[in-house]
Amino acid sequence: MGLLDGKVAIVTGAGRGIGREHSLALAQEGAVVLVNDLGGSAAGEGSDQTPAQQVADEISSAGGEAAANYDNVADFQGAENMVKQAVETFGKLDILVNNAGILRDRMLVNLSEDEWDAVINVHLKGHYAPTRHAAAYWRAQSKEGNPVAGRVINTASPSGLFGNLGQANYGAAKAGIAAFTMIAAQELSRYGVTVNCLAPNARTRMTSDIFAGLPEPEEGGYDPLSPDNISPIVVALASDGAANITGQVFFVYGPAINVLRPWDSGTLIKQDSKWDPSELAERLKEEFPNGKAPEGMMPMVFKAAGQG
Repeated sequence: MGLLDGKVAIVTGAGRGIGREHSLALAQEGAVVLVNDLGGSAAGEGSDQTPAQQVADEISSAGGEAAANYDNVADFQGAENMVKQAVETFGKLDILVNNAGILRDRMLVNLSEDEWDAVINVHLKGHYAPTRHAAAYWRAQSKEGNPVAGRVINTASPSGLFGNLGQANYGAAKAGIAAFTMIAAQELSRYGVTVNCLAPNARTRMTSDIFAGLPEPEEGGYDPLSPDNISPIVVALASDGAANITGQVFFVYGPAINVLRPWDSGTLIKQDSKWDPSELAERLKEEFPNGKAPEGMMPMVFKAAGQG
């Protein structure tokens, strides 16, 4: 018996890297998987049906059940088609894993409008559109009196939560996904749907440059940056046992998982009357004597790796 026997899942961006591992892990635990991938480059250019089909074939060869989908997750109609394909092919939908993404890294002063728009579109709209159509399906099921145990698992990034040089577009999109997760969790709980989010660290074609400073494992040794380290939490969150876990963001590095806290009220700076701007400026200088920007993503990654 698998943890997800009888479940139907969609995984976006599932032809390579983390998404591929999610699809294989879900299938191994008994889920039927719709493997979505447009098949573009890491920069989101072009299309190719081969990656999604290969993963679907790999699942089928291992005794599971899967089908391929080649829709663009950032296309509203394409996202609806994807949800409809899962329901029409497999009879229902239980799990949506939003994973598709691209990179167009550039320092802000050189970042073009097209580079900004493309990354925001694929990541942020590419999470909204599939979730919107899956949520509509689950709401309809709930209103018809059918039991719903829906699961949405989104993909943010440490870049969006801690910041990272050269990734203003990517980080902004990923931070938006974390906020989208918390709000969607609040809205969809009434229908029996949980919504959670991962901030994974893994070595893929998109991140090979980012993690170049981390050591490669010895041959045959454990690699904490292997994409398959991210999938166990996806399976766990997709299971019936995670019915009470929603609105959470998980920072994942190898076997280490941090449950991140959302923005809080932080440090209070207050007086009994309206501030004079010059007085407030002095007070702020006392509170922030060094005026430094946040350290960013990499110190957090090295700390998780036990190197800092």
